[in-house]
Amino acid sequence: MAGGLVELSALPYPTYGIASLYLYPVFQTREAYKQATGMDAPPYDGNKPVKSWFDPAAMSYPKRKIIYDNVIAYADNGAPLAGPDGKPVLEPLMLDREDAARVNIPIKAPGLPDQPVTGLEIPVPLRPLEPNEELYFQFGGIAAVKNTDLFGKLETGFSIEDRALLRAIAEKLGVPR
Repeated sequence: MAGGLVELSALPYPTYGIASLYLYPVFQTREAYKQATGMDAPPYDGNKPVKSWFDPAAMSYPKRKIIYDNVIAYADNGAPLAGPDGKPVLEPLMLDREDAARVNIPIKAPGLPDQPVTGLEIPVPLRPLEPNEELYFQFGGIAAVKNTDLFGKLETGFSIEDRALLRAIAEKLGVPR
């Protein structure tokens, strides 16, 4: 995998959005890119897919192609693909070094016609999942991340410690099981 930002570990939440796994910031507009980087976005190339992130270390990579180990796989209709286990599929992404190093954000401004967009957007590389993380689909087919240590507590409403306390109270009160 190409170099980039510092990798983060699992978040202390039962679930979180896939964006929390992104290795690189995402810029929804050319203005957001300029605000964050202090530079104008490169001219939009309508012959290439939209790409709203960039790898700041890509140009120092010694090879012409860069392989990112994990991106969400998307169907032609833009929906995340589900694997045989029913979870979102991860796949590698290979980009030319020059494409990895730059964004390709169309101009969207009031009073100007939107620039035509071809194909799907290039997905953002993800950090590896921690042992206590797994991908899943939220309602509506949205890919998300589950912290397996905390998700079980969310589903049942009671932690293991809560159950032990309730059992102790029940035994103290003489409540039969």
